[in-house]
Amino acid sequence: MEIIAGVDEAGRGPLAGPVVASAVILPEEHNIVGLRDSKKLTPKRREFLFDEIIQKAVSVGVGIVDVKEIDRINILNATYKAMQMGLGKLSKKPTKALIDGYALPTQIIPNEGIIKGDDKIDCIRAASIIAKVTRDRMMIEMDHVFPEYGFAQHKGYGTSIHMEALSTWKATPIHRKSFAPVREQLKPIRWYQKERKVGWLGEKLAALYLMGQGYKILEMNVNVPPYGEIDILAEHIDELIFIEIKTGVSNSNISPALNLTKQKMQKLESAIQMYLQNNEINRAIRIEAMTVQINGKNHSFNHIKHVDFDFH
Repeated sequence: MEIIAGVDEAGRGPLAGPVVASAVILPEEHNIVGLRDSKKLTPKRREFLFDEIIQKAVSVGVGIVDVKEIDRINILNATYKAMQMGLGKLSKKPTKALIDGYALPTQIIPNEGIIKGDDKIDCIRAASIIAKVTRDRMMIEMDHVFPEYGFAQHKGYGTSIHMEALSTWKATPIHRKSFAPVREQLKPIRWYQKERKVGWLGEKLAALYLMGQGYKILEMNVNVPPYGEIDILAEHIDELIFIEIKTGVSNSNISPALNLTKQKMQKLESAIQMYLQNNEINRAIRIEAMTVQINGKNHSFNHIKHVDFDFH
């Protein structure tokens, strides 16, 4: 008996964020009503069908290729790689894969490309929905880190809002540097120093690092008058985390750690107490600090997970 997997991707065209692909094996009688190309569904309907597909599918596999790999191997090869990853994560090996668009090269599993397959075949439609919802959720998370860019709205596509933000704030670490509109907005660290945005960049890099450690970023630069800003508000496991970030660059003789003074951290503690009071929060909290050292394309982080206020 043939086991057919449908495969589709989301995110080939955007200027930022990963490319995501999904492989889905549906039972012959899946009873999932309303499967369509994900682009033709409302976000609410996609979310509903996403849950139903996860529940009723024989198996679902998802492949994610990040911007560094996209820039390294190009978007077409990154898309193929994401599709191959999705097929590889299926719990049951299919006897054949149906790919939206063109067949996959160098794929062990026999596969066939179906032009506009997400308009014709249910398992491809299901894969389209899984890939789209997975990627959209990732970009909504990124919107908490980069609220200036509107990622929750356009998901990284080159809309007028995104292009205006890119022109103002320049390329971020999650932009695809191999794409021409992004390449035009790449700036060296000297530009960030001149524009006094080194701290801003360091906070973004710190937030991405924390996301990789399993933190959920809730908000950046929380204003708490009269004490100033809380750089990052996050959740980790069952705790609410308040994080102070200090950034240094390789062409400076000043270590970012020198800015984590006792006075600064006590001011942060006052801001946190005011924030908790104003928002009537009663849950476990933790105060953390991070230093970010920007060294060209490489960055180093020192993550202090429990601040004890024993600073310089």
